[in-house]
Amino acid sequence: MLIDHWPLLGLRVRTPRLELRLPGEEELAELGELAAEGIHEPDRMPFTVPWSDLPPAERARSVVQHHWLRRGNWSPENWALNLVVFDDGRVVGLQSVAARDFAVLRQVSTGSWLGARFQGRGRGTEMRAAVLHLAFAGLNAREAVSGAFEDNAPSFAVSTKHGYELDGIERHVVRGRPATMRRLRLTRARWQTHQHVPVSLVGLSPCLPMFGLAEDGRAGVQEAPS
Repeated sequence: MLIDHWPLLGLRVRTPRLELRLPGEEELAELGELAAEGIHEPDRMPFTVPWSDLPPAERARSVVQHHWLRRGNWSPENWALNLVVFDDGRVVGLQSVAARDFAVLRQVSTGSWLGARFQGRGRGTEMRAAVLHLAFAGLNAREAVSGAFEDNAPSFAVSTKHGYELDGIERHVVRGRPATMRRLRLTRARWQTHQHVPVSLVGLSPCLPMFGLAEDGRAGVQEAPS
């Protein structure tokens, strides 16, 4: 079975409202269609690569291609897990967690987006809680990093709830104009004092070698029954 070769297909990260997992092919198509509907106001660009400026059909295709690319390029030394977010069976967005040399550095980075019609109802906070639990409790990460442009107040609000601290700035050119990104960092200690959302993990153990971790040396893995 395919899951024997790609155990990430069996990974489930669950909160009281959401489930995060890899999508099936038709669910991936739904994700692309959701992106085509719109993610943010046209006068604002929250991404360093302005992929959401593409025409709707190309935007949907780029989502599908990016998902396939990250699966195909996966290695324990350089991985990116793009988890589709489901709410009551509906595709509502994407939550990613990525790392380079994770087995040595124990640091992850996160990124996410929600379809425009699913924003403003606390899902962004809950899906971040889910992936942080995967990183810290499941993979024994030491730190998580993120970032947001100065005009992205919703993203800053989510990060603040989870205990991130400011970690400097970066200068980017977005849509041909200068843009300032504020970096954010969350330590394991601060995460532990800012946990507010119950999260359970299913199917993580067979995936650990894919993250560069040995199954017999892991720490902090917490799984729920399937």
